Amino acid sequence: MCSRIIVLTQKGGCTSESQKQIKIDWTAYSSTSDFPVPNLPSRQFTALQGKNWQITDLPGLKVEECEKLIALGLNTTKALLHNSNSMAQQTHLAQQLQLHVHHIQKWRALADMARIPTVGNTYCGLLLHAGVPSVKHLATLAPGRLHRQILKLQVSTMRRPDLCPDAALVTQWIQQAQRL
Repeated sequence: MCSRIIVLTQKGGCTSESQKQIKIDWTAYSSTSDFPVPNLPSRQFTALQGKNWQITDLPGLKVEECEKLIALGLNTTKALLHNSNSMAQQTHLAQQLQLHVHHIQKWRALADMARIPTVGNTYCGLLLHAGVPSVKHLATLAPGRLHRQILKLQVSTMRRPDLCPDAALVTQWIQQAQRL
């Protein structure tokens, strides 16, 4: 039997630098009964890199609160998330800032949501007020239901349905949350 190696390249959703190649050495298979089924890569989402914002760009923080966070070396949302993972860290940070721990938890939720590129610091507050406490929770939501929830919030608080993000953008938030 002659030796043949076939290289399969997956294209389509992959970019040129992330094309995957699979080499199959057909010499190891003597008959069609043990013919291999190539282990082709599935079309999975690639992990998404979360955004990192300056702490001063996060909505809902007063200037004095930003200055205190910066004085502690928490200049970015990534630093805030890293230093507030556990309840003990949140309590310690709240004591250092002389604030109630719920402020830290709110800022952490905003920073977490702001990691989603299409949410960013523009829509993280809207999602939090719509009852979405985390990226993990957002990833589990149905787009249509979340869109209706946000629309209801915009109408009840601002009487401005035109300010509601469209359903396609809400769907994109959920898709990106699933990839983080």
